[in-house]
Amino acid sequence: MSKHLGSDFDDFLTEQGLAEEVSAAALKRVIAWQIEQAMKEQHLSKKALAERMHTSRSALDRALDQNDGSMTLATLAAAAQALGRRVEIRLLPAGDTPTR
Repeated sequence: MSKHLGSDFDDFLTEQGLAEEVSAAALKRVIAWQIEQAMKEQHLSKKALAERMHTSRSALDRALDQNDGSMTLATLAAAAQALGRRVEIRLLPAGDTPTR
């Protein structure tokens, strides 16, 4: 019988030491998707957004690459500002589930 029977996926990831890595990768994907959606809403090209951010198109491509987890807070803030958005980052007690 499996020791994971009845446990949830979060427990499995924690037991395997993968929870933080998976969480960070998922967060990066969500952020990249949100930036892309805002660009679509504003009919904004990558070139135009990069110009607003005072960066290169290739730097923006790296920031939007969902498999590249190296986006800095400065890049995120610059993208948000260029899109007329703001960034909200919070530290929550472990185990808390976001409400939105």
